[in-house]
Amino acid sequence: MEEKVHTTSCGPIHYWVNHTASNTEYQLIFLPGLTADHRLFDKQIKHFQGKYPLMVWDAPGHAVSYPFDLTFSLFDKAKWLDEILIQEGFNHPVIIGQSMGGYLGQAYSQEFSKKLKGYISIDSAPLQREYFSNIELWMLKRMEPVYRYYPWKLLLKSGSKGTSTSEYGRKLMHDMTMVYDGDQRRYAKLSGHGFKILAEACETNLPFKLPPKSLLICGEKDKAGSCL
Repeated sequence: MEEKVHTTSCGPIHYWVNHTASNTEYQLIFLPGLTADHRLFDKQIKHFQGKYPLMVWDAPGHAVSYPFDLTFSLFDKAKWLDEILIQEGFNHPVIIGQSMGGYLGQAYSQEFSKKLKGYISIDSAPLQREYFSNIELWMLKRMEPVYRYYPWKLLLKSGSKGTSTSEYGRKLMHDMTMVYDGDQRRYAKLSGHGFKILAEACETNLPFKLPPKSLLICGEKDKAGSCL
């Protein structure tokens, strides 16, 4: 995987791409969830490398895609993603998004429905307004203080155990969270902003229709959040 940088008005986005493939009918686009980074999909990248063109990123503000001005919307992220795909010649993208990555996939489908050839959601709820209560949206916009004052060691522990049942998965989540060790304020701002733009996207009351080729996955043992 070759690391590249896409420059935006808010900061740099680092992403990794591989064009070598025996099947070029589709390109696989891996989008990690909130506070996770490109390492989340290491095993999937290894499995599909050489079979399909691949792309994975550190989302804006995450890991090495920093510093980044957190003033963007979920639709801005979709636009930047599309710019990267155009730059790489990926015109048959299949988005594979985990949690926040899945929400971004829905925003991308809303903005660029004719381009998206497939969608795989891993533990993401629908973005349609009907699935969220008023109190849930109110709370989503006010999560930054929760993460700023949450005990860091407890956050590390609960975060790793709540998102995986395997030793590999728990260690990976721990390692990705440790990127923000010593700077909990950055972690809190990133988390708070992510939940805020999720709520704001929901409040647009757009249809967020998915492509015909869609696969929705919900982990029965996922304790990191709720999927309605």
